[in-house]
Amino acid sequence: MLTEVDADMHSDGIGILDGVRVVELADETAAHVGLLLAGLGADVIKVEPPTGCPTRRIGPFLGEPSGENSLFFWQHNRGKRSAVLDPAALENLIGTADVLLLAGAAVDENDLRARFPRLVIARMTPFGDDGPWAGYHGSDLVHLALGGPVMNCGYDPLPDGSYDLPPIAPAAWHAYLIAGEQLMIGVLAALVHQQRTGAGQSLSCAVHEAVAKSTELDLMNWVMRRSPLYRQTCRHAAEKVSAVSTIAQTKDGRWIITMPMGAKNEAQIVAFLAAHGMPVDLDDNIGADGGRSIPGSSAISDRTARLTDLVARFVRKHTYDGFPWLAAQDAGVVCAPLRKPHENVADPHWAARGSFAEVEHPELGRSLTYAVSKWTSTEPHWTVGRRAPLLGEDTAAILEELAKEAPTPTTATTTTTTANVRRNEGYSPRFVGHNEGGGRVFPLAGVRIFDFSWFLASAGGTRFLTALGAECIKVEWKANPDTRIAAMAPVGGRAAREAATAPLAGVTDPDMGGQFNNKNPGKRGLSLNVRHPEGLAIARRLIAASDIVAEGFSPGVMDRWGLGYEALRELKPDIIYAQQSGMGTAGSYGRLRAVGPIAAALSGISEMSGLPEPAMPAGWGYSYLDWIGAYSFATAILAALHYRDRTGRGQWIDASQTESGIYLSGGAVLEWSATGRAWTRTGNRSVTADAAPHGIYRCAGEDRWIAIACQSDEQWRSLVAVVDEAWTDGFDTLAARLTHQDELDALLDRWTRTRDGYPLMDLLQRHGVPAGVCQTAGDRCDRDPQLAHLNWLTEVTGTKIGRWPLAEIPVKLSATPAHIGGTLDRAAPGYGEDNEWVLGELLGMSSTDIARLAEDGVI
Repeated sequence: MLTEVDADMHSDGIGILDGVRVVELADETAAHVGLLLAGLGADVIKVEPPTGCPTRRIGPFLGEPSGENSLFFWQHNRGKRSAVLDPAALENLIGTADVLLLAGAAVDENDLRARFPRLVIARMTPFGDDGPWAGYHGSDLVHLALGGPVMNCGYDPLPDGSYDLPPIAPAAWHAYLIAGEQLMIGVLAALVHQQRTGAGQSLSCAVHEAVAKSTELDLMNWVMRRSPLYRQTCRHAAEKVSAVSTIAQTKDGRWIITMPMGAKNEAQIVAFLAAHGMPVDLDDNIGADGGRSIPGSSAISDRTARLTDLVARFVRKHTYDGFPWLAAQDAGVVCAPLRKPHENVADPHWAARGSFAEVEHPELGRSLTYAVSKWTSTEPHWTVGRRAPLLGEDTAAILEELAKEAPTPTTATTTTTTANVRRNEGYSPRFVGHNEGGGRVFPLAGVRIFDFSWFLASAGGTRFLTALGAECIKVEWKANPDTRIAAMAPVGGRAAREAATAPLAGVTDPDMGGQFNNKNPGKRGLSLNVRHPEGLAIARRLIAASDIVAEGFSPGVMDRWGLGYEALRELKPDIIYAQQSGMGTAGSYGRLRAVGPIAAALSGISEMSGLPEPAMPAGWGYSYLDWIGAYSFATAILAALHYRDRTGRGQWIDASQTESGIYLSGGAVLEWSATGRAWTRTGNRSVTADAAPHGIYRCAGEDRWIAIACQSDEQWRSLVAVVDEAWTDGFDTLAARLTHQDELDALLDRWTRTRDGYPLMDLLQRHGVPAGVCQTAGDRCDRDPQLAHLNWLTEVTGTKIGRWPLAEIPVKLSATPAHIGGTLDRAAPGYGEDNEWVLGELLGMSSTDIARLAEDGVI
């Protein structure tokens, strides 16, 4: 087992990407990618102009604003080096790099690739290089609006179903975090390919496309059944707004979340309440077995509503600190407090995992607290690094290094190169491969994953690896299958969907779930009872022939099956065992249950979004940390593959869904550490108080809204020119606009509410004003010309479900493009669909043997 000592093995310099050099020419849209690379041990050199990177001027600040005390800059640039270089020195530096990270920088990519064919050039763009919206102006708020998260997040409607409040954009900087997490996956895939072949490539990611694919339920509900979802307070957007909230207020004004997870779990809640003096009288059927569904994807029953109301009464009897949430978890109740980000710093569980670290700031004469990791591992993983660099702090040292290591152009190979790969005896990596149908080169061709993942946080991670060419064998057993019942294919199939003008009824066949289809395309399906001795023996044979074992169970499940890490190492010494759980194995919370909303609540990100207190938090309208957990899971495995190719060493990865949320809320933790200020909600207004107007305003039509964010006086003047009304007088300065935001927002809302959102957006964008319609899934699928131009959805055929669009990987790789259908060019497998292939082709069993296994309950 991972121990607390293992989990606290952060290094000041040695990480899993040790030896990788990254040159960063990036603004706030891609700085997170550089932070991740530096955190994993790469040497990230941030090249800045003499006046400093523009992100140094983003607040909040410690003291008076200056280029050296931006907390935003500190948060996103820890562990990097800074240099101010002339063009010749910059060119020489790029020639020594493995990765050139770009955002808003103009370079001649073709020339660089011609001279340095080993170089990986990774770019972040707002909307893509071309297309009808390519010239649009982005911002965090605008991207969250156009990409879909905004219309999933906010407060409940009035009883008549109308919304009196605008949707609430999640805070803060999540558009760029979402895009950065996905671009990171592409960078690591390119590095794996580079190490194996010597060849570089170009890759790019549009923030708009990445964000548009990061919502959880709305996309497939619309694609499959034309069903819109409606936002609710701090819980999943749903087809029908429920009367009962999942959060309840303590008597001192804080919040607790409880997530009933089906009839069996409801029985556990009843028992817990009764044991704590609140007997519950519901009905005789409580506790009956029911099928597992994705949280938020099914209607709330009257019984569940009554039970949730009783939970709220129980919560109101306690203070926030006095609520017995750990005892409730021990009893099976899926619950957690809605923490503020800084409240995790003192938690012994995260201390045991090394989730936070103190980083010295010599200029301040003290250290500050940073969130520094998203998983633990038995091999090097996260490095703390020093505080963010002063402007040009490392220029002299870097110039001295360049004088010793002049760049040498290399010639990329087109075949496998293994001379620089050290590996254990018997390890035979399968490198570059092609899709038999289209001649596509995949960076992970030949990599095999034995995949016990389920839900989105783990299954979504192996989804990315499958799209990058890995052969993924998804293992299920009928007694406890993955969540297949959500966004079901419509009665009447694709033809009915094409003709639909209203929501359609769905089928009940578990092989025809749209959510499952979108999480597991390109994988092979194996039904296997590993509790049966023969099933366990089959699993062990397949693991011995695999590179990766991935799983998303509660900690300890694999150990009880005899498939813990030590047992896996006996089968394959260099195996990569990747485990994704809610809280992580190391530490004291390993047995706690945590679906996405529970992870969000405990991590702090639910409390960050919403109107200012005393209003209730709006939180997230879907399981945001399911996707973030999936991105982190894929990143951890790719980094481990890169490390194994270099050293021959496998590892055990202990990933935590909640910890990935803690990492994303690190800016709030840093601000608290530096200033003593806890995070306070600001609604849709700028969290850094450097933009106004900055909000979401009503447009013509039912529940139609537009986001507008003026981040400079120039953009305000452009807005004034469009408005051309007297009410804009008196708001000439940012100070005046911030002082009178209530009045400004009311006037602007009065001006926008009679106008159609799309023509208004286009008008404002043509005048240089960042603006974006708050798009639903239907808008993104049917009205967004930029997403269509980017080919954001790919049609893939499933054996039973048929042909449907799925969200494609948003990172475009020039040499090794991803494909959501993987090497099979197929949708998600039916239950046990590939039993014959896996057992016959891979293990050499006869049809008679396989039939007998089915009869004996092994498959």
